[in-house]
Parts: sequence; C-alpha cells; structure tokens
Amino acid sequence: METFRLGLAAATAASIWAMLNQPGDAISLGSVVDGYTRFTRYVAIGDSQTEGLWEGDDTVGLLGFADRLAALVDAVYPGLVYANLAIRGKLLADVLTEQVPQVLAMRPDLITVCAGMNDVIQPGRSFARALADLESMYAALAESGATIVTTTFPNVVQFLPLGRLVARRLLRINNAITAAADRYEFKLVDLYNAASMRDSATWDIDRVHASTKGHILFAAAVAEALNLPNSSHDWAEASGNHAQVPFGVRSYEQLRWMREIFMPWVWRWLRGKSSADGRVPKRPRLEPVSASHVEHHDAPT
Repeated sequence: METFRLGLAAATAASIWAMLNQPGDAISLGSVVDGYTRFTRYVAIGDSQTEGLWEGDDTVGLLGFADRLAALVDAVYPGLVYANLAIRGKLLADVLTEQVPQVLAMRPDLITVCAGMNDVIQPGRSFARALADLESMYAALAESGATIVTTTFPNVVQFLPLGRLVARRLLRINNAITAAADRYEFKLVDLYNAASMRDSATWDIDRVHASTKGHILFAAAVAEALNLPNSSHDWAEASGNHAQVPFGVRSYEQLRWMREIFMPWVWRWLRGKSSADGRVPKRPRLEPVSASHVEHHDAPT
C-alpha cells in the first residue's frame, strides 16, 4: 500500500503538471460565468449509492443521484461530459487504489465522492485502516484542482434492525469526513442532520440505499452545495408525512429485511464474496449527458 501511495502522489503531480502545460484554454477548471461556477467535466466515484442502486436494474439501467446531478448541471451549462466509476460493494481501499487513479487521469473540474458505508458495516476489518484510506483518498483528490463534493452518511441506524451495532463507526466516519472537507475546502453535504433523511420513504427496502425519492433529494443537495441556479435547501426539509406504522407491520418488515437482505449478505460475506464481483463501472468514460436517460426513468408507467 505504501508503494501505491508513493506512485499515486507521483501520478497526481504528473497530472497537475500536464494540466498547467495545456495550451491556451484547453483545460479550465470550474470557470466562473455570471457568478456561478461552470463545470464541463464531471466524474462520480464511490460505491452503490453513487452507482444508483436501486433506482433501476441491470435490464433498464441504473439511474441514481449522480446521473440526476449530471442532468441538472448540463441543463444549466450544456455540453457537460460525465463519467461514473462507482461500483457497488467497494471498500475505501478499493476506491483509493482503483478509482482515484482513473479520476485523476480524466482531469475533471467536478468530482463527487461518496464512499465508506461498506467499511462501516463490514465486520472484522480494521476501521482505523479504513479511516486512513479515507484520508489518503481525500488527499489525492484534493490535488486535482477540481471542485469536490462529499457527504456525511445519513443516520441509517434508526431504520436498520441491527443499526446500533454500527452506530459508533458511523459517527467516527462522519467526523472524519467533516474534518477532511474542512481541511481540504471541499463542499460538504450534511445528510446526517437532514430531516428528510429520517423519512423512511427516502430509502429502498434494504434501508441502506436510496429510493427514487432519495436519489432526487441527494441530487438536489449536491446542486445546492454547488450553488447551481434555482437550487435551495428544500431537499433537507421533512416531508411531514410520517404516519405511525403499526407494530405488526413493523415486525413483519423487520423479519422480511432479515430474510431477504441481511441473511443473503451474511452468506455472501462468509464465502468471501462481494456484490462487486464481476462488476464494471456503468459509465467508464467521459461522455455527453443524455437528459432522455433521466426522462425515461421518470416517465409514468
């Protein structure tokens, strides 16, 4: 790992030197137009949340907050090119060694990074090592010169039947994320303290990944962090639609979660398997944004 870190530092320096020596205006990181920062090259990295689970599937394709954000940015500043390197199941060490070198090579002017929840819930691995990987990841990205947006993790403890087992880790990683964002002057989206994140409708059946509503809220949150025109803090507000769930229904949902979500995950972990096995990024190259992709997913059925 130490050899990799030295190599990554060298690659980062080389990438920055190449950018500085581009002729004319070939590379323009976050140019300011009419008081707003204009972005032209956006790369999203991370794990399943950024990949877009479970908004869509392998048949129709996954959408998710990063795709939605790309559409929002492109609507304001047409011509955006966008790549999404995120893969479900990836740990911070994977993002650091696999995705960070790729994103640096792409020379984006906007990066979103949301990673670490798999480390929070993964038993048996040194969490101190994971936090060190988080710091190394942020340090490398900070050298890119891009505008970087990262997020704290929502308080999923309240929804997960076994959530209390990861509560301490969740607080530790959120503290580390907040401190790093302040140190490196990243734009931080605070999902942990947002009332909207306490609404069960924000989450899919597994209670860890966002629903379509959740992905829409995430995209709106990043849009606000980027000060996009017409963005606001409304995404963080509670919906006010919190009907009391009867005890019987709640018990059934918890049993269903254990049977359909938790036990398959445990069985996969015991066999040394990962949901990332055999997966590749859904959008590995910088390509123009297609608004029709979002419209297709949002069309009434």
